[in-house]
Amino acid sequence: MPRLSLPRLQYTLPGLTGAFLFALVSLTPSLLPRAALFQGFVTGISAAIGYGLGVLLAWLWRAFANREIAPTKKWHWRTLGAVALVGIAVASAFSTREQNEIRELMGTGQASAWRFLTVPLISALIFIILIGLGRALRRVSRWLGAQLTRVIGPQAAKASAVLVVSVLTFLALSGLVFDNGVEAVDSSFALGDVQISSTAKPPTSEFRSGSEASIVKWEDLGRQGRRFVGLGPTAAQIAEFTGRDSLEPIRAYAGTANAEEVEDRAALAVDDLERAGGFERGSLLVAGSTGSGFIEPSASNSFEYLTGGDSAIVSIQYSHLPSWASFLVDQTAARNAGRALFDEVYERWLKLPVDSRPKLYVFGESLGSFAMETAFSGEADLRNRTSGALLVGPPNFNELYTEFRSNRDAGSREIEPVFRDGRTIRFANNPWTSIPPSTQPWNDPRMLYLVHPSDPITWWSPDLIWHEPDWLKEQRGDDVSASMR
Repeated sequence: MPRLSLPRLQYTLPGLTGAFLFALVSLTPSLLPRAALFQGFVTGISAAIGYGLGVLLAWLWRAFANREIAPTKKWHWRTLGAVALVGIAVASAFSTREQNEIRELMGTGQASAWRFLTVPLISALIFIILIGLGRALRRVSRWLGAQLTRVIGPQAAKASAVLVVSVLTFLALSGLVFDNGVEAVDSSFALGDVQISSTAKPPTSEFRSGSEASIVKWEDLGRQGRRFVGLGPTAAQIAEFTGRDSLEPIRAYAGTANAEEVEDRAALAVDDLERAGGFERGSLLVAGSTGSGFIEPSASNSFEYLTGGDSAIVSIQYSHLPSWASFLVDQTAARNAGRALFDEVYERWLKLPVDSRPKLYVFGESLGSFAMETAFSGEADLRNRTSGALLVGPPNFNELYTEFRSNRDAGSREIEPVFRDGRTIRFANNPWTSIPPSTQPWNDPRMLYLVHPSDPITWWSPDLIWHEPDWLKEQRGDDVSASMR
């Protein structure tokens, strides 16, 4: 195959053509603003993929056409180089302008002027590293093939070597490297969970997990768990805000260090909830945490203010990883935690006299919405077993969310669908406006999905490679760029 020789680097013309085209595609508009570092990684990885596809297509074309490698003339390289330089420069200029438009929609500052230099340098570095790794594997395959030719035919040896290297690489990346990498990252974040700030103190209220009256050890709650039980409005603050007498809100929580198995952790959290009198309050919220156990304070605080403190919130931790990492690798843990926690609460709630049961609510944000959604089979199950639910920023793999959105009423938009006239399930992009369909009655129980049109967690799917989604065909959300394709 024709090659371009650089110091210790050799690249083919078809490969570089593919790399150039894929690099251009990577600079097209996104839903959220991309920092220069992140854009460099995206462009470098995309270019490496394009290079591999370019080499593959050239090889296939020669094989089917039964042609040898044709010599590449200098003007070929010069033409590609000139087109690439001009193309990348123009694409980078448009990309920066479009990123600034997205930033304006988001209300953030303009992109740094260093972006023109940072993105190409980072992408080139990532590209060189990835191509180098690919060629290292190819050398290993050739060496193994040479060894196998001593015992089998050359064609069989070559094919066997490629197969063995491919399988071992896949197993290493998907098993040994991936699993050990996740375990190492989880362990590193676990160290942060056990470290307790000198300013952090156990709660003094008997209505909080981790207090002296609690059966849950404060030091084992994890960083986010200690934050959850240590903050939040007091009865005095709620009374001052509402102008009415208030109860002290109850917050129950269990961390991964409190119990190893998720079922035991859920049982422990609910035991402490029951100990604090959570089932005797007027409203009980089962909250799905994100990643390392974080619960959005604005949601938990609002619930306690709205109920005048006559409330209890219970949650558990299922991972040490931050939300973005848990999103990628901890979906099973989130699913198991959500089911275990709600089922434990619901089992004990059912044993109470009907007229003594608290109103049962569900909340989850991002992966937390996934965790809580998995405890239910559909709209009827949600309606029959809860008094209401608020699920914020649901990932695209939320099965119920996807089902409700896909089966929306005709004429409603994908970003703000109407499901069965909004009788139970509703969707909103803006919590400050009326929730559609505003003309239809919305009786209890109410289930609300709060969705940002620009949230990639909500809209990303492999199907986007082949199909233009309805949320790009329809009238777009206010924070989605008109240039998005």
